[in-house]
Amino acid sequence: MLFLVLRRLLIAFATILVVIALSGVLIHIVPGDPVTAMMAQSVSATPEAMADMRSRLGLDLPVWQQVLHYVGNVLQGDLGTTIRGGEPVAELLLLRLPNTFALAAAGLFTALLIGVPLGFIAALNRGRFTDMAIMMIAVLGVSVPGFWMGLVLIQVFALKLGWLPVAGSGLRGILLPALTLGLCYAALIARMTRSALVEILSEDYIRTARARGLRGWQVLLVHALKPALISIVTVVGLVFAYLMGGQVVIENVFSWNGIGRLAVQAMLERDYPMIQGFIVVFATSVVVITALIDILYTLLDPRMRRRT
Repeated sequence: MLFLVLRRLLIAFATILVVIALSGVLIHIVPGDPVTAMMAQSVSATPEAMADMRSRLGLDLPVWQQVLHYVGNVLQGDLGTTIRGGEPVAELLLLRLPNTFALAAAGLFTALLIGVPLGFIAALNRGRFTDMAIMMIAVLGVSVPGFWMGLVLIQVFALKLGWLPVAGSGLRGILLPALTLGLCYAALIARMTRSALVEILSEDYIRTARARGLRGWQVLLVHALKPALISIVTVVGLVFAYLMGGQVVIENVFSWNGIGRLAVQAMLERDYPMIQGFIVVFATSVVVITALIDILYTLLDPRMRRRT
């Protein structure tokens, strides 16, 4: 077990190093001169100022040296400074990260609160009208864009009913964006929960448990729930990883001060150090969460421990 955990952590660390290195060359992938793009709207875009910025960003060095310097700086916690204000990128991201984490956790909790019970109900009523109705709603939930869902909720709960604020921080401010994310991803969790339970409920040991006279809820909770958790944990982990960096649109719809909104501002201002920092933080969160899922697999499924 310890060897498995260490191996997963080593793979995660190597993956993060590769991501940091790729982020270091991101500035060279952009068509044209990055310094010209960053200073296009600046009134002080003189040749001397552009040369100073090129030197400050290390763009006058060979690419391999730039990548090595960037990786070394990131490992020391230095993600560079912003182009416009000269502020440390790491401090700005860390300042906004708790807001993003809180919104991601609230959205995931809402999605689980809605999706898991719907998946259970659909699996227990497989082939019936209830199952088909839930799956139709799930397909609709997956198809609806998140920003449209957010605008509808704003129209209903903020403008029409006046129950919740359109934007803001705190408990009341997080309810609408969390509900938007929850409704969007509850459909995915419901479909995965149903698929996992339907497959497990058709196993021989489930039929044996029913033949012994156990009730439906006893079979579900005692014999089917734990095997189904493996598939559910997969989608839950991936959803949370995506929410940590992929809720850019929702943060901007509700003016939520997270790293996603900061990334959009950086893109509009062509602030490449901030964009690179966002990519590093987002990719690191995905890799860490994926590694935790792998370790959790081992705790839930003894067969994986025997394979390793």
